[in-house]
Amino acid sequence: MNDGENNLIIQTRQPLFGGADENTAAVKTADNIIAQAVQSGASDIHLEPMENGGRVRLRTDGVLHEEAELAKTVMQGVVSRIKVLAGMDIAEKRLPQDGSIRLELDGRSVDLRISTLPTILGEKAVIRILDRERFNLKLDELNFTTANLKLYRSLYSFSSGVVLLTGPTGSGKTTTLYATLSELNNSGRNIVTIEDPVEYRIAGISQVAVNEKAGLAFASGLRSILRQDPDIMMIGEIRDIDTAQTAIHAALTGHLVFSTLHTNSAAGAVVRLVDMGIEPFLVASALRGVVAQRLVRRICPHCKTAYAASAEEKAYLKTDSSLTLYNGSGCEKCRGTGYLGRMALQEVMPILPELKKFILKETHEDALFDEARKYGAVSMREDGITKVLQGMTTVSELMRAVH
Repeated sequence: MNDGENNLIIQTRQPLFGGADENTAAVKTADNIIAQAVQSGASDIHLEPMENGGRVRLRTDGVLHEEAELAKTVMQGVVSRIKVLAGMDIAEKRLPQDGSIRLELDGRSVDLRISTLPTILGEKAVIRILDRERFNLKLDELNFTTANLKLYRSLYSFSSGVVLLTGPTGSGKTTTLYATLSELNNSGRNIVTIEDPVEYRIAGISQVAVNEKAGLAFASGLRSILRQDPDIMMIGEIRDIDTAQTAIHAALTGHLVFSTLHTNSAAGAVVRLVDMGIEPFLVASALRGVVAQRLVRRICPHCKTAYAASAEEKAYLKTDSSLTLYNGSGCEKCRGTGYLGRMALQEVMPILPELKKFILKETHEDALFDEARKYGAVSMREDGITKVLQGMTTVSELMRAVH
């Protein structure tokens, strides 16, 4: 394994796949794949060995698309080129490896996280693209409804407590966290994070990367951060009871703590903490609120088309009225998909004093959220319906994201 980071400058050029000189072709192809992926807004590059060669796929707006097929020798050369740039062991093809590259691409700072896996057909490489421009967003740009944004900001208006963001991997939690920390960041606050990995650097914030091999885990790192006189802390993820207990302790001793969990709903985060072994009275005392979110694709504005809602769509939206909805007909800008970019659906659940009392006697998800509705909470499905009716996304995207 390699946890180092190499720096690289790649200039964009016209895409080139293959060529007469295989070594030269591999170098040019690797550089062009990266440049093309970054320019297209892809989040991941998949370099996959096949029986008679290899294929390149890009994940854009959450969906994988095939980009090219490569000759076997060129494919092997591309993976080797990536491994060299990432400081990985080029000779080791039998074990998985991890590495990273920092590059400047047409004036943009981009981090690449590389993971290789030995398959029966050869090494497969997946490259996660961490484009800093994606994280340089303000909360006002994250498509919260006015009511949800006001409710979310109220969660961290206190000087202490735990605020959780929850959802599956790739649901935009990190983007929301970074936008929140950027909003809170000023010279009068000491903000410290512990992350795995640090995906975006924020000036004025002390960011710590987890290093399990060196003995620096979330829980141990958090205990060290508590000795650094912090006002606000961000824990990349609560993975175990040790981290959860330390986060709760930090909140109860006067610190504002942000973190993430993997649950399907906001109320599910409360249940998860209790199931991990945290006493309900501690959860009720420390927790300020939870935001659950999912990403859906946004309708392409260049080919957006109005149409009359079908009977099935009206049934899903729970209305008998005539409705005008929107979708994308497909164009060059969106590569024929009808979608361009993604946006979040949010579910904000404030843990107000009334709900704290409720948690002490009831920790069932549905009952908790029904109680939270009295204080302004709206489900992700309801938030999604609002955004469908506003012409921002489609019913099919909402159905895919929220079951």
